[in-house]
Amino acid sequence: MAYLPPHKRHPSSTASAPTPNPPPPSLSSSLRNLSFSSRGRGRGSGGRHPRPSNKIIHAAGCISRWSPIPPFSPGPEEGDGEEPTLRLEPFPCDPIERKTGAKPLALVASSPEESSSGSTAAAVTAIAERFLPDLLAATERAMASLAPKEEELVKLSLVARVGKVLFQAQPGGSPVSLDTLRQAAKAGEDGSKSQLHKSFYTNVPSECLDDMEQSVVKRMGLEFDSSKEHYHVKVFDKQRSDSTMSCKCTVEEDGSLAIHKVEWNQVRHLVEYISCLFKGLDLRLMLCTKRILKTLDSEVENALKSLVSSAVIDPGVKGGLRWPLGKESIGERFSIVGVWHTNYKAFRNETLRLKLRDADRFDH
Repeated sequence: MAYLPPHKRHPSSTASAPTPNPPPPSLSSSLRNLSFSSRGRGRGSGGRHPRPSNKIIHAAGCISRWSPIPPFSPGPEEGDGEEPTLRLEPFPCDPIERKTGAKPLALVASSPEESSSGSTAAAVTAIAERFLPDLLAATERAMASLAPKEEELVKLSLVARVGKVLFQAQPGGSPVSLDTLRQAAKAGEDGSKSQLHKSFYTNVPSECLDDMEQSVVKRMGLEFDSSKEHYHVKVFDKQRSDSTMSCKCTVEEDGSLAIHKVEWNQVRHLVEYISCLFKGLDLRLMLCTKRILKTLDSEVENALKSLVSSAVIDPGVKGGLRWPLGKESIGERFSIVGVWHTNYKAFRNETLRLKLRDADRFDH
């Protein structure tokens, strides 16, 4: 019998359980939406493997900061008191809600008509003037730290993404407020040490992607490059608890998966979050390195091939893949911790590459 993860189970599958009465529909729905990482999960990574480190990897000296456009207006005490045109409101984000049990917060403008084109242009110029020298310095640090390794191919990239900047308080920290955001904006690069936690949610409306393909591509002078479909199988190696391997896979003619390449987590060297308050989407600029594994030892290679070959393509589950019972881990060392199904179109010119990606993700 094939293994059915929690998000695939139907109410009928729980009806035969030895309970006096079936659970109410609301409870059944909640149970079906439980993350794979829930403790007490049967076989696989939940009970036998320690939780993999999902922490984003930052290089030594990495600057991570946030700015709003337009900037905060000065309060009566240089920022004390209420911001007249801005507010924080809960933002629906299922991945964060599954982990924390609460919605993150987004900064939104209460009165878009109060936007000043002059202050916005000045803020954009200030961010660009601040970002460029930091980008050059971060690039030098990254290049100096890239010790050549025979088993890895390292690529340094500058990536701009659109999405939504979301805020959460660190565990045990103060609640998020407009005042804490003011302080974070003032802190600049020291904001990396703040108790304010920032996330970047990259789900955008399909209308936005359509508009980019129809108009933005033309305005930027881009031409169609390629379109591809991939499945990404995230694997936790107990002997490398600080990183996760991602197997980028293609679909063969017989419907099976083949590993195209294997990567470690990206390493971030510079991150600039920008809340575009009078636009529908925010911006993140990031300098990062991708680490592609060129050679694998036989144990790792065989484990990855076994996990990938055992996957069953199923459009009805989150991430598009499921595993037969007992096949989602290899011994005590390797386990599946996430699956993505992506389709993308790429456009490019001599200096830029634009990727429009549709992704179905499930991170355990």
